[in-house]
Amino acid sequence: MIELILAHPHVFWLSLGGLLLAAEMLGGNGYLLWSGVAAVIVGLVVWVLPLSWEWQGLMFALLTLLAAWLWWRWLAQRVREQKPADSQLNQRGNQLIGRRFTLETTLVSGRGHMRVGDSSWMVSADEDLAAGTSVEVIAVEGITLKIRALPPLR
Repeated sequence: MIELILAHPHVFWLSLGGLLLAAEMLGGNGYLLWSGVAAVIVGLVVWVLPLSWEWQGLMFALLTLLAAWLWWRWLAQRVREQKPADSQLNQRGNQLIGRRFTLETTLVSGRGHMRVGDSSWMVSADEDLAAGTSVEVIAVEGITLKIRALPPLR
């Protein structure tokens, strides 16, 4: 078996690459993807240009590191370009900052509840506000929306 691998090293690298890529499909974490791609590239290079096993191993290691680094750079760029709204996807309170509502109930001691869509949120303000007051959400403190009264329309 060793004689066969030594006689046809490209078969070893192509097989290793295929196994790593198949294992990646089963796991899906991305850890084996770049090693599998590097092994396939080494297999193709060794098929065309015979290299010693030391150079094959070095090429495999360098290609794996290069591919992983390029992937990391690409992914970091995508995260930087991501829309700000996407960063608040599971933070519903933060999505409400800047939105305007009308109070349905009076705030007593600056605290109360406000209807937002089909849910009710605890709200706090610096002053008591009467029902029917137009308000704007200015911050989120835990599960409480911090609001302020809007000036009346003229």
